[in-house]
This record gives sequence, structure tokens and C-alpha cells, in this order.
Amino acid sequence: MLESVGALTGSPWIYVVVALSVLLDVFLPLLPSGVLVITAATAAAAGSTTVAGAGAAQQVTEVPSLLALMLCAATASVLGDLVAYRLAWRGGERLDRAIARSRRLTSAQERLGAALARGGGILVIIARFAPAGRSVVSLGAGAAHRKVKEFLPWSALAGVAWAGYSVGLGYFGGQWLGATWVGTAVSVLALFVAGALAACLMRRPAAEAAAAASAAATATTAS
Repeated sequence: MLESVGALTGSPWIYVVVALSVLLDVFLPLLPSGVLVITAATAAAAGSTTVAGAGAAQQVTEVPSLLALMLCAATASVLGDLVAYRLAWRGGERLDRAIARSRRLTSAQERLGAALARGGGILVIIARFAPAGRSVVSLGAGAAHRKVKEFLPWSALAGVAWAGYSVGLGYFGGQWLGATWVGTAVSVLALFVAGALAACLMRRPAAEAAAAASAAATATTAS
């Protein structure tokens, strides 16, 4: 297992694997795209990747380029967002009914529409770090038929922010803790903590909106 991971991070194929994982996790949020990015960045922090051969000799392979890794992850993130956005845009009545049955998607769609209309799509960036948040926002923007010029710049910023954060975690974790599984695990934990915080920030506006709506309904009934 360790040899396979080491061989992958020392091969140009790591960029293809990372790109496909990031591209597809908008539809399958369980794919470990962030873990792959962190692992590759940790290998870059090591300066070299050593893979044990059949005999006593060892083969030293090249490490991933941090800049190439970040550009690869960010580009794949934006492309995945756009694919989900366009599919939701063309989804028709079946998708509209599916979103209407999901409180989470409906709430996200409403908040995203208001945020983009105000020119402040910070929600798109926050959602990129939350578990499945990217999927909710991209599908919500497409289903709501938001203009691509309103969504795409924020999606690009979100992709760059997420890729930069993930690569930075892997690299500096490897520098400070060593290019070991301990360093990788600590970096992955930091990624999960950021995801939990982002999820809390996404839920907070929904709770505030629900409280405001309840208060308005109560005032209307009283009057």
C-alpha cells in the first residue's frame, strides 16, 4: 500500500488522478480529492519520493510540482462546478421537483441567489470547504438559472482558495512534521476542521433566516 502511494505521488499520473478526483467529487462528495492533494503536497515537501524495489536497491522518483498541483486542482474544481451548474440548468422539471423536496437544496438556492444578486458570492467560497457544499451550491445556482458571469468568478476564487489551502496544508505539514503518515494525518485533520467550520457558517444564515421568518409570522398573526 505504502509503495503504491509513493509510486503514484512520484509519477506524472498523480496530476491526472487528482484532476479526475476533484472534477468528479462535485457529484460524488465521498471521493478523497482533498486527501490526494494533501498527500501529493506532502511528498513535495519531502524533496524526493523513495520507492522500494524488488531487491535491496531503491528507486528515487520525482516529486510533484506544487504550482502544477495547485493549478491542476483549482482548474478541475472550476470545471466540475461548471459541469454541475450546466446539468442543473438543463435539468428541467424533474430536477426542480427534486430540489423542492430537499430543504437543504432549497435553502441553499435561495441564499445563493440573494448573495449573487448583491454581488457577494462569498457563500460559494465557504461552501467549497464544507462537505457536499460545493455540490449544493453548484446545482442550486444552475437550477435557479443564475447567470454564469455571476457564478463563475466566485467558483474560480473558491477553487483557487481550496486548492491553495490544501496544497499549503500538505506542504507545510510535511515541512514541520516530516513527510510521514503523521504529517499527512495532521494536515488532513486540519482540512476536515475547515470543512466543519464552513458547514457551520453555511447553516448559520439558514437558522437566522428561519428565526426572522418565524418572528415575522408571529407579528403578522398578532396584528
